[in-house]
Amino acid sequence: MIVAPGTVVVSDWHKTQEGKEHFATLLRRNKRKSFGLVERPVLPPQAAADVVSYKIFVSGKSGVGKTALVAKLAGLEVPWVHHETTGIQTTTVYWPARLRESGRALFFKFSFWDCGEAVLKKFDHILPACTEKVDGFLLLFSFTDRASFEGLPNLISRVTDGAKNAVRMVIGTKFDQFAHTDVTEHDVAAFRHAWSLPVLRAKSVNAPRMSDGQSLDGRAGLSDIAHLLNGLAEHLWRQDQVVAGLVPPPGIAGPPEEPAPC
Repeated sequence: MIVAPGTVVVSDWHKTQEGKEHFATLLRRNKRKSFGLVERPVLPPQAAADVVSYKIFVSGKSGVGKTALVAKLAGLEVPWVHHETTGIQTTTVYWPARLRESGRALFFKFSFWDCGEAVLKKFDHILPACTEKVDGFLLLFSFTDRASFEGLPNLISRVTDGAKNAVRMVIGTKFDQFAHTDVTEHDVAAFRHAWSLPVLRAKSVNAPRMSDGQSLDGRAGLSDIAHLLNGLAEHLWRQDQVVAGLVPPPGIAGPPEEPAPC
């Protein structure tokens, strides 16, 4: 299922005055807050919004940038050096959005589950734990690693088998490294047509830093990741509507997404 960007949630809501009030709850001194399993953003009574929760499994070949992507989505420090994730790492990300049709504001609570490929292969119980009651999959490849792109069909069948109603989204990382790209836009378009899956693009780069080494995140960081989290929210919300019988399943894929930097 492919949901055209902006058809379910208001894409630029984070830039409006009302949206800024909601997004301000994610910041402290212009840096992103970290939320634990039982924590949530606090809004004033007049701006209260319901929370909808989703479990997301992030999967892909070792080195494509799974941990770096999740860190960027959460506003955490993006690691400079690649280290294989040992065990399962969970990260909670809140994202406010306004539904286009109803005008209702919601907080999407994403619980991202990430683990290293070596751990998945070594321990049989890891994959079932990550995919139990999962709502969505982020399937990653790197634009600088042709093998990670060619391995997507096997990855999809291996990790999403049995998750009938879960959303499947593909994200190409390191989209900014044009000089080293091994995957063309023609390759991406052909894959998208063959699999009818949304393909988003992300830059896996570290956030700019001030002279004292602190990250410049805040509202600029929120704008960088808006297209990714809005896209995830749209597909999950639409899938819930389809499962509930509120809207019919889409029969025709939407128009291709324009490349959007992260």
